[in-house]
Amino acid sequence: MTAFALTDEQLAYLRAVREVAVQELIPLAERGAEGKVNRPLLEAMGKHGLLGRLFGSSGRSAAAMELCLLREALSTVCTEAETALALQALGSYPFMLFGTEGQAGRYRDGVAAGTVVASFALSEAEAGSDAAALQLRAEPDSDGWRLTGEKSWISNAPEADVYTVFARTTAGARARGITAFVVAGDAPGLSGEHLDMLAPHAIGRLVFDGVRVERADVLGEVDAGFKVAMRTLDVLRPSVGAFAVGMAQAALDAAITHTTGRQAFGGVLSDQQAVSHLLAEMATRVEASRLLVYAAASAYDGGAAAPELTRKAAMAKLFATESAQFVVDAAVQLHGARALQRGHLLERLYRDVRAPRIYEGASEVQRTIIGRSLVQAANGPAGPSGQGGPEA
Repeated sequence: MTAFALTDEQLAYLRAVREVAVQELIPLAERGAEGKVNRPLLEAMGKHGLLGRLFGSSGRSAAAMELCLLREALSTVCTEAETALALQALGSYPFMLFGTEGQAGRYRDGVAAGTVVASFALSEAEAGSDAAALQLRAEPDSDGWRLTGEKSWISNAPEADVYTVFARTTAGARARGITAFVVAGDAPGLSGEHLDMLAPHAIGRLVFDGVRVERADVLGEVDAGFKVAMRTLDVLRPSVGAFAVGMAQAALDAAITHTTGRQAFGGVLSDQQAVSHLLAEMATRVEASRLLVYAAASAYDGGAAAPELTRKAAMAKLFATESAQFVVDAAVQLHGARALQRGHLLERLYRDVRAPRIYEGASEVQRTIIGRSLVQAANGPAGPSGQGGPEA
């Protein structure tokens, strides 16, 4: 891939993913219960190898560019399928990136097949954007720990089969006192409930009542779990931008189709200068977002230094998600009242597009990350920021 175009192979892959989504995934998405895990949809994606692409040839992590292309392709036609895939990636990447082969191997095949549902459990009611402030306690118990507390806005909760859970192992240490654990969904003492969200994603609250974890359940090192969370978010953030690009492209396509076929004011609506200028602004923001996403993904795949990866990922997520909000809103305005009817493409996109500006680091957090990165590049590195953000 050059900086400005995809290869023929990548374009063919995008077309193939969209075809699968239209023919098989959309009907399954429409039959699923809103706000709950759609297991038939996940299994269909597993059957077609889409979930397996999350882990690449090594079986441990896909290329960031491939993940972005996959999410963009799905989000242009079926946001439900895109979100289901993204939550599998978010939930499984911590143990694929940091786990032992035993930890990764225990769940990898099931996640790839869509028969094991994974979840990333970081956020709490009082620790969203300030992820280092989390208070879920991991209290020593013999040769392990017991987890006590709550998590909120957790992907695939409370239905997930496996959770990556971030807990406080050292009091008062903020980012340096957090440990990541692998916790089975049926662990004794673990319960939860669904949360009714604006966009009908599988999101919930978890309650930990002395849930037992062993040393073998630790991902990475004790008190080094914040690194696990931030590295996972660095991988996922460009692809959140890709999700936004896909939604924005779908909205732009709908706006072009509508305005070029709509008669108004004695002519075609798109002939109005105000309309054509708005379409131009929408298209420019979509293309700029896409290029930022590709640049961030290429930096990750090319092995760029961690500070550069973090900055580029934050830029891609910030610009793409903010732009998608603008583009979808503009498309609604161009369509008028019809776009507000329940079930209309733009009505669904309008609900879906709002959340990415918050999860995996709100836009304000991304600006802080970018600004801090620029200052650190000039003045030298500093310690962990402690800012991550609620997950999807």
